[in-house]
Amino acid sequence: MPWDLENDRPIYLQLMERIQQDIIKGVYQPGGKIPSVRELALEAAVNPNTMQKALSELERSGLVYSQRTSGRFITEDKKLLSHMKSELAKTHIHDFFTSMRQLGFCDEEILELVTEAIKKETEQ
Repeated sequence: MPWDLENDRPIYLQLMERIQQDIIKGVYQPGGKIPSVRELALEAAVNPNTMQKALSELERSGLVYSQRTSGRFITEDKKLLSHMKSELAKTHIHDFFTSMRQLGFCDEEILELVTEAIKKETEQ
């Protein structure tokens, strides 16, 4: 099933974000091997060159590393992974607050709604 990609942002950035999220969710484990460029490109329904660019950028960030004939692997650097997870969470929170403010909610109202939602989730 192709990945859900938007037309308004560079595809390689979206691919990077998706792979980062998969790492955080545990789809790819620290130290584990990730699928080949061709496999990932086929799965995402994108050009292999685009996937190669995304993986190269992830390598530059230190999240992924290559071993010549063995493929690419996820870093085992727990500090880097924890930092990435926190930064991704901050981005989602910022986007959420921006959307809520665009809907006309003030911070206190947003906090009330979030508190109610947490209560409902813990009751289930």
